[in-house]
Amino acid sequence: MKQNTPVFPPNFLWGAAIAANQAEGAWNVAGKGPSVADAIAHKSNLDLTDYSGHMALTDENIQDALNGTNDARYPKRRGIDFYHRYKEDLALFAEMGIKVLRVSIAWSRIFPAGEEAEPNEAGLQFYEDLFREMRKHNIEPLVTLSHYEMPLKLSEKYNGWVDRKVVDAFVHYSNACFDRYKDLVRYWLTFNEIDSIHRHPFTTAGIREEKCAPGQAVQDIYQGLHHQFVASALVTRDCHAKIPGSQVGCMLTKLTTYSRTCHPQDVEATLKKNLENYFYTDVQVKGEYPPLILRDLERRGIHLEMQPDDLAILRQHTVDFLSFSYYMSITESTQPDAERIPGNTVLGVKNPYLPASEWGWQIDPVGLKISLLELYDRYQKPLFIVENGLGAKDVVVEGQIHDDYRIDYFRSHFEQMQAAIDEGVDLLGFTSWGTIDIISAGTSQMSKRYGFIYVDQDDEGQGSLARLRKDSFYWYQQVIASNGSDLS
Repeated sequence: MKQNTPVFPPNFLWGAAIAANQAEGAWNVAGKGPSVADAIAHKSNLDLTDYSGHMALTDENIQDALNGTNDARYPKRRGIDFYHRYKEDLALFAEMGIKVLRVSIAWSRIFPAGEEAEPNEAGLQFYEDLFREMRKHNIEPLVTLSHYEMPLKLSEKYNGWVDRKVVDAFVHYSNACFDRYKDLVRYWLTFNEIDSIHRHPFTTAGIREEKCAPGQAVQDIYQGLHHQFVASALVTRDCHAKIPGSQVGCMLTKLTTYSRTCHPQDVEATLKKNLENYFYTDVQVKGEYPPLILRDLERRGIHLEMQPDDLAILRQHTVDFLSFSYYMSITESTQPDAERIPGNTVLGVKNPYLPASEWGWQIDPVGLKISLLELYDRYQKPLFIVENGLGAKDVVVEGQIHDDYRIDYFRSHFEQMQAAIDEGVDLLGFTSWGTIDIISAGTSQMSKRYGFIYVDQDDEGQGSLARLRKDSFYWYQQVIASNGSDLS
C-alpha cells in the first residue's frame, strides 16, 4: 500500500521573526526619535502571569521617555543590540538555514517625530544595509511597517491614531520605505496584530486613556482602528503600484476559542468571541465591515467618523495574504466561577485538557491546525504563520542550552501544519517567534526566552550579549534542510 505522507510544498518559506523595538536597541542613535515602546518600563514586581500592568504607563513615564533619562528602566531601549550586531546575527540565521526573516522597521528611525517632510537618511540607510545583508545570505525579508513602535511624538500630539492626520503620516512613511526598498523587499505586512488595539491601545496605536474625553476611550479606540484599516488599504494600494509583484499581508492575533461546555450560553459566547476575532481580517481581506459588527457598534453607541471614500478604499485595496500569530488556545464560558488564565496578553477560561507554559499559556498544537482550517475556509487566501513559539526560562549548563521542551513544542505544531496542508490549506511559510532571544513584548523581560539562539543578558540588562546556539538551533536546522520531512 502506498503511504500518503504529507509534506511541505517545495517553495515553503521556513524562517523566523523579530521586531525592531524588541531587538535593535540603539533607541536614540543616528537621529532616531523615541517610540511608544521606549516609554514602557520593566516592572519586576508584577505577577508574571498577569499582564494587566505591564503595558500600563503614566505621565511620568512619558516625560521620562521624552527627556531620555533613566534608560535602565526601559529594556526595549537596549534590546539585544541587533542594530550593531545584525551581521553576526544574520550569519547565524543563515547557518540555521532560514529562508525568510520577519523584521519590522522602526517608524521613528525613519521619521523621528512621525511627520517630517523628509526622512532621516541614516535610518533609511540602516535598513537598506540590513536588507542587503539578508539578501547576501539568501534570506527573504518579510517586513512589518508598524510593530508596536510608532513615534512617541504622534501619541503626544494627536493621541495616536485617534486623529486622521496620522493616516497621512503613515502613508508618507510607508511610501518612503517602498521607494527606498523596492528592489530589496517584496513581502510586506501593514500592522502587527491590528486587533491588539483593544488590549493595549498605547503600544498598538499610541492611544492614552487620559488623553481621551471622559467616557470616550472605547469610542476613540474604534476610531483609531478605522484609521488603521484605511491606512492599511492605502499603503497596500501604493505598494502594489510601486513594487510590481509585491505581496502585502495583514496580521492577526489568532485567539482560537473553544466553548468550555456545550451549554448554549457558553456556545453563543464563544461564537461571538471568535466572530470578533475575525472582524479585523474580514475588513482587510474581504474589504468591508461585517454587518454584525456594525450592528454591535450601533447598539453600543459607537459612531465612526468616515470620509466619503473610506469604504470604497477598503473594498478596492484588500491584502494578498493573511498572516497571523498563534501561541495557544483558550476557552469561553458564561459561568462566573470559571477559572481564567493568561494567554497572549488576553485572559481565557482554563482548558483542563491542555498543559501550560511557565507563563500560563496553554499549549495546543491541534488548535493551530483548527486555526489554519478555519481561516482558509473563511477567506480562501494564502496563509502565513508569522509568530509561534514557546517562552521559557532557558538554563546554560557548561556553555550549552538543552531545550528539548522547545523542540517538542515546535515538532507538535509542525505536525499539525503538515496535516492542514495535506487537507488543502495554502500555507506560504512559517516564521518562529523568535529567531534569537529578545526583550518580551508583554513583560519587557529577557528571561522569557523564545529563540533558537541564546543571548547572554538578564532582565536588568547585565551580560556579555554573547550568542550561543541552543539544541533547538540544530534541530530547526535539520527541519529546514529536510523541508519538514525530518522532525525527529
